[in-house]
Amino acid sequence: MVDLYKYENELYSDGIEYIGGVDEVGRGPLIGPVVAACAVLPKGFKLEGLNDSKKLTEKKREEYYEYLVKNAIYGIGIVDADIIDDINIYEATKVAMYKAIEEVRKQVNLEYVLIDAMPLNLDIPTNSIIKGDAKSISIAAASVIAKVTRDRMMIELDKKYPMYGYAKHKGYPTKKHIEAMHEYGLIEGYRKTYGPVKEMLK
Repeated sequence: MVDLYKYENELYSDGIEYIGGVDEVGRGPLIGPVVAACAVLPKGFKLEGLNDSKKLTEKKREEYYEYLVKNAIYGIGIVDADIIDDINIYEATKVAMYKAIEEVRKQVNLEYVLIDAMPLNLDIPTNSIIKGDAKSISIAAASVIAKVTRDRMMIELDKKYPMYGYAKHKGYPTKKHIEAMHEYGLIEGYRKTYGPVKEMLK
């Protein structure tokens, strides 16, 4: 069993109170933004079953999301497709994370940041943890907030363009999605530097 509270508890015992967990969602989709979240959980926070957002059902994610936005301090960073095309997805992910952290710092004096896999350059200590969303409760919380935020954006897009099926695949390159792109063309928000989109633009 992974102790999801290990990193946080070690920091608490060092006298550190405001710990931000940071994660992102949306590196792989062909359309829409990359979204990052930073979450600071209250000391002694417990939420049974909270884990990496990819392992949760949509219904569970929504439930946890509602609970987290009421009980955590959080910030969200959103970077659109045109910037992703401009600076690449790796750099855009970092920008989204910095934005999310900045939002949190407007609310509390952030002392330490736990990040899912990505090295960030901050003026406070950080720890970049591989598969962090399955190892740290703060990063798991951030992964749920980021995922639900982005999914809701794709569901809104689906209402405008139902023929693409965004509510289902959330912009990822599924067979159905690529077929719809060929049938209906590209709308605004596609990432022009991504393979299947690039091919079509040729």
